[in-house]
Amino acid sequence: MTAIVELKQLLAGLKPQLMADEWVFCTVTQPLAHFLTLDPLATFLEPEGLTLVLKKTTADQAGLAYSGSFKQITLTVHSSLDAVGLTAAVAAKLTEKGISANVMAAYYHDHIFVPTSKATAALAALKELTV
Repeated sequence: MTAIVELKQLLAGLKPQLMADEWVFCTVTQPLAHFLTLDPLATFLEPEGLTLVLKKTTADQAGLAYSGSFKQITLTVHSSLDAVGLTAAVAAKLTEKGISANVMAAYYHDHIFVPTSKATAALAALKELTV
């Protein structure tokens, strides 16, 4: 599978997919090793603490605090990490609809986390980019 760099090709093949789980962003001060059993989708270490992206149900069971819940939309096109403009195009479209977005780029795809209450509207907005 070859990663796509060209923005027009990326947008044409975007194919956004709304994932089933509901996610939350938590922050903790202990090392990641203490939280591996929670099976975080992603982590990020900042000077203020460790961010864990967890299923909402998992965070609730572990008693971890969070602010807001999110649904994941995966852009199923294989985007290159060197591609220019994809994040900007997605952010602009969601901004136009008044929807906040937290974007994570992984090796094969980009993943957009949007407020749970706006997930359906966000998916529809992203599909407009492929036209």
